Amino acid sequence: MESSEKVLYLTFDDGPIPDVTPWVLELLEQYKAKATFFCVGENVKKHRDVFELVAAAGHSVGNHTYHHISGWQTDNIPYFHDIRKCARLVKSELFRPPYGRLKPKQAQFLTRHYNVIMWDVLSGDFDENLSPEDCYENVIKSTKSGSIVVFHDSIKSEKTLKIVLPRVLKYFAEKGYMFKALSQTDQQKSSLVPAS
Repeated sequence: MESSEKVLYLTFDDGPIPDVTPWVLELLEQYKAKATFFCVGENVKKHRDVFELVAAAGHSVGNHTYHHISGWQTDNIPYFHDIRKCARLVKSELFRPPYGRLKPKQAQFLTRHYNVIMWDVLSGDFDENLSPEDCYENVIKSTKSGSIVVFHDSIKSEKTLKIVLPRVLKYFAEKGYMFKALSQTDQQKSSLVPAS
């Protein structure tokens, strides 16, 4: 995102998940930080109360498909139906494709109906081969003002997230950064890169 001020956009994919998402919300509150949660419809349906905590705390939400499916491995019409199914639960114009993967025709269609939000910093918190220290260094070295940073409020990422996120928030807060949520009108044009 273009920014003349010290601002970062933290994003969390794959939730909402009991224990993990509420923990993230409490930590963000300590720093008066706002973030954007790209929710999987299946998880919203199972954990509606946790989803409502996210919105109640003033964070943004986005659509991350209903079943967390890859656009590359799914025909267009079933893919769009899966997104629409999630949209009924997550009423948002923000969309992030799982794995950051879309076929050209999917991207063409979706950008007419959604603000497709990609990123420039992938924390790697989901990667079991990446140590928490490497994950932290990856975020610190790659992030600059206006960066959109991807974390995951998921079971798979929980262990690393709980070590790395407090350190990232502390580091950038001490450097005078603000943490903002993406709005429905924000759009990030970035290359499609792999994610979890």
